[in-house]
Amino acid sequence: MLRRKPTRLELKLDDIEEFESIRKDLETRKKQKEDVDVVGGSDGEGATGLSNDPKSREQMINERIGYKPQPKPSNRSSQFGNFEF
Repeated sequence: MLRRKPTRLELKLDDIEEFESIRKDLETRKKQKEDVDVVGGSDGEGATGLSNDPKSREQMINERIGYKPQPKPSNRSSQFGNFEF
């Protein structure tokens, strides 16, 4: 493997300003989200997706990832079909 000299990175004033603006943007979004959660939580409807029922949580995850589980067959003939020998 060939060795090369490390690349020098320079931090410019424009980069710092861009970083600060993006950071402030994210902070304001986070505060807005927290405010919405607090307001929605007082109604009792804000946490509809956060129920403690594991079945509904599993269904929500399956819907989100696009998984549609098929029911398991109950007997061996349905697993292998009707084979006649």
